[in-house]
Amino acid sequence: MVQLYGDERIDFLLAKENMRIIQSPSVFAFSLDAVLLADFTYVPKTRGKILDLCTGNGVVPLFLSTRSKVPITGVEIQERLFDMAVRNIELNELDNQLEIIHGDLKDMPAYYGNDKFDLVTCNPPYFPTPKTDEQNLNEHMAIARHEIHCNLEEVVESCSRLAKSGGKVSMVHRPERLVEIVQLFKKYKLEPKRMRLVYPKEGKEANILLIEGVRDGKAGLKILPPLYALTKEDEYTEELREILYGE
Repeated sequence: MVQLYGDERIDFLLAKENMRIIQSPSVFAFSLDAVLLADFTYVPKTRGKILDLCTGNGVVPLFLSTRSKVPITGVEIQERLFDMAVRNIELNELDNQLEIIHGDLKDMPAYYGNDKFDLVTCNPPYFPTPKTDEQNLNEHMAIARHEIHCNLEEVVESCSRLAKSGGKVSMVHRPERLVEIVQLFKKYKLEPKRMRLVYPKEGKEANILLIEGVRDGKAGLKILPPLYALTKEDEYTEELREILYGE
């Protein structure tokens, strides 16, 4: 029996009725961003290796394990979230496929050396670090949302160094940082190949960016159709319901 701490709870992993996930409203609960990243990204099915940076409680590796048989490793810097991710692997009996490392993503290129990955995914902190008095008072939330331990350039550089030539890097971020992301992808030899914008509903500005690049890839970017989260009646759209619940 997996132990729970504090206000932790065990939830269903959305449409994956045979999977569960440990969450905590005061420490970490996965968001729509992680679900969309796991759905958007290319995934090697039977050969290769996957690395997920900023893995939190391991939600992206859990989702990806339903689409792939290859080994998947998650990296998380916060000890509490790392512990949750480890217990989530145990809870779902995925020890043979999933592994979680407690460490800093900036250290991973040296840790793995030339041992490169076919896919690197990342749901990094979105916002530049504000003044201390403007940060979230919850340390776990502040680290997850603000560039306290790593900035965007460090994230992209690490992703690029960890992806093998021809390997893919998939990231979820905010649309307002698209230009910066593309510039950094180019700087670190990641050619943007696929992009999708997610909108709260029709008539609203996009609030989620999904982007995938190929290490040492050829030029050619495909911009996928927009994804709308809600209908005019504030219900999930048919496409989002399919992603979330398989309906």
